Amino acid sequence: MRVQISDEAVHEALQRVFGFQAFRPNQREVVRAILEGRDVFAVMPTGGGKSLCYQLPAVLLPGTCIVVSPLIALMKDQVDGARANGIRAAFLNSSQLPEERQMVANALQSGELELLYVAPERFAVDSFRAMLRGIRISMAVIDEAHCISEWGHDFRPDYLSLSALVDLAGMAPVAAFTATATERVQADTLLRLALRDPFLVRASFDRPNLSYEVLFKDSADRQILSILRRFSGKAGIIYRASRKSVNDTAAMLRAKGFRALPYHAGLDDREREQNQNAFIRDEVDVIIATVAFGMGIDKSNIRFVIHADLPKSIENYYQETGRAGRDGEPAHCTLLYSQGDIAKVRFFIDAMADGEERARALFALSTVSAFAASAVCRRRALLEHFGEAYSKDNCGSCDVCTGNFDTIDCSVESQILLSAMVRTDERFGACHVIDIVTGSLNKKIKELGHDRIKTFGAGKGRDKKFWRRLVDELLVRGVIMKTEGLYPVIILTEKAVAVLRGEAGIEMLMRADAPKAERKKAEPDPGGYDSGLFEQLRALRKEIADEQGVPPYVVFSDRSLREMSSLLPENGDEMLAVSGVGEAKLQRYGSQFLQLIGRWRSEHPTVAGREVAPC
Repeated sequence: MRVQISDEAVHEALQRVFGFQAFRPNQREVVRAILEGRDVFAVMPTGGGKSLCYQLPAVLLPGTCIVVSPLIALMKDQVDGARANGIRAAFLNSSQLPEERQMVANALQSGELELLYVAPERFAVDSFRAMLRGIRISMAVIDEAHCISEWGHDFRPDYLSLSALVDLAGMAPVAAFTATATERVQADTLLRLALRDPFLVRASFDRPNLSYEVLFKDSADRQILSILRRFSGKAGIIYRASRKSVNDTAAMLRAKGFRALPYHAGLDDREREQNQNAFIRDEVDVIIATVAFGMGIDKSNIRFVIHADLPKSIENYYQETGRAGRDGEPAHCTLLYSQGDIAKVRFFIDAMADGEERARALFALSTVSAFAASAVCRRRALLEHFGEAYSKDNCGSCDVCTGNFDTIDCSVESQILLSAMVRTDERFGACHVIDIVTGSLNKKIKELGHDRIKTFGAGKGRDKKFWRRLVDELLVRGVIMKTEGLYPVIILTEKAVAVLRGEAGIEMLMRADAPKAERKKAEPDPGGYDSGLFEQLRALRKEIADEQGVPPYVVFSDRSLREMSSLLPENGDEMLAVSGVGEAKLQRYGSQFLQLIGRWRSEHPTVAGREVAPC
């Protein structure tokens, strides 16, 4: 029989365990549905507080909550975070020694655990399923539920066995969570999981604290450096398409004095773990990673994400940018884009043996490349991809809505480019055609006699960056197309005829370059707190985290430290008013932070006596 739990008891646990005064959007409804014994399918954005939706019921319900998560690298951090809040939690996966797994199994069977994280592969083991049948399950949770759908961007065959969770859980509710499911993926996942009359939540995919921009990629290293100088000392992730580019970018940044490390599948397990831990523990500012290799990152204070190469899909892009600003504070997402990226991705797609897989990958590539090349509000385009309408005319925080764009008539330039293609029999790639119209006298141009055709040098009044942008524009509009194969060339389509005859014009949006001083301006921090005290609190947090072998954000988030720097609590009751400070954390860490704040108050009596607005 289901235990009846009042709203007052739920809110009391929210404050006591997690230190939060109120729920985020959709959390209360999901928690209440679980407590009432209903299955749940929830699509909630990264940073929307999914983990609280099952950790809070795990504290309130008798038995053990089983959480299936594919992110083995993240399990320890999730368990450390839960334990810091006083929750009896553990994980069980292949990274542990046999004796460690046995200790966890013993704790599970004796009813000592409120929360257990396991990898999906564990469900293929008959002995593990038999063990679960002998314990009291309070609820079962499937994280990253989109992995069960073949239409998801991260389909994993081992997830298919999770349909057995419903039978295994018995009368206990089963909850599935994901941040990146389209309507199609949601329907497929629900069908495969066979949830029982689930409570459905499809939260807004909007992340208002994230700003988006897409820049034409002309010099990735220079552009990356420019962005990093804006976020000096802040944590960020740079995604690259290959292991070599990851290593090259990391080496370049270290040579320029940045604290940066690589992260990809080609590194040995020890080095990869060391690099990830260094980033999580604030020992380096920047991690450079391949887009193809998943990162178990739960770091809450990532202030920027750079995609220096084109992601494979909108879902990948959304998930990867979603690692920024998990604390709700402003964060910036930049995508560097050129048509050359599409050719690189196509090379790998063309090598796929499975026809259906290849078709899905091509569709995903065309969708993400259209997003990058479009002049539509980035936020609107992302939300519409996930089936959500955006009501505002201007989001106020993407490059399209805030940038200074000029509309340029490029009809004549388009005719020059198309004519050069016709006069060279459509046998060459974009770089060679651009060399012709800009009047380059390189060896290949002279050997082929292309310095003698009518359009040679006809476009020398524009730089090569302009012509590369125009090639991209004509590709997006379908005026020209790129052939397949190792050495693709650009050829005309039927639409090119009207442009050549002057019957159809071509206009292109060009971003006006920001003034140099503005490009180098540092990103402002949220105000309303003392930055000097904040840095001292950060140092204390790092010291405690290193002693306990946990990431700093497990101790307290940046937001909690900022509120301490603003509210200047003098005792335990006032410390509990700080967001993210529950009773367990107060007991474990409170005295050290209160002592530091007390010393700071005595050293700054004038400042400490002021009225400071809460963050």
